[in-house]
Amino acid sequence: TALAGATTATAATGTQASSDPPKAAVDGTEPGFRSLGESDFVNVNCKDDTWQWKKDMVHCTGDPVGVIRSVKPYTNLEMVCEWRHLRDAGNSGIFIWSPIESLDRLEGPGLPEGIEVQVLDLGYAELYEKRHKKPSDWFTSHGDVFPTQNAKMKPFPPVAPNGKRSFPSKNTTKGINQWNHYYIRAINGEVRLWVNGVEVSGGTDCQPAIGYLCLESEGAPIEFRNLRIRELP
Repeated sequence: TALAGATTATAATGTQASSDPPKAAVDGTEPGFRSLGESDFVNVNCKDDTWQWKKDMVHCTGDPVGVIRSVKPYTNLEMVCEWRHLRDAGNSGIFIWSPIESLDRLEGPGLPEGIEVQVLDLGYAELYEKRHKKPSDWFTSHGDVFPTQNAKMKPFPPVAPNGKRSFPSKNTTKGINQWNHYYIRAINGEVRLWVNGVEVSGGTDCQPAIGYLCLESEGAPIEFRNLRIRELP
């Protein structure tokens, strides 16, 4: 349930020039948003050079599999960012509400517990099917939201075959080397995701519903920019 007075995002209206970056109705310029930069994150289990910051952008090499986390935990928040994969079939993600106990256990390559907002390139499904010789029907490249490890979430429909992932209601993700815009709203144990201005997925009854934000490194180069956050009561 959203807090009273929380912003409700809708798809952006009007025609936008093709050269403009994609935007949701909430783009981080509203009152209360602030930038997230290098000083807002700490390394958990990546190499010293895995994440390289330059002003409002961070480049991730993808090596090793791991995360950086926020310096503080969050409960209710709105977050916006842009991201682009730099290699076909790239994989990454944004974790919401990761508990410190899960993060402290990551001494080698690995990912934490929490609610993951998938950041997956359009070519990943083809790579998965070639590599594993089976259908890629349990994930999509358009903004899945799901709990990892011991975390729990009741996914919004449509739901993946395993009953845990919220599949996107629309396919709006752009391909390699193109900037995509995410607006994430996480309030009172409920997560909602807008991809390039369209609400597509999410879930409720999340456990835990307090914890750290994480950016994921998982095998391929990716860039994030214009990371902004607004804390809510």
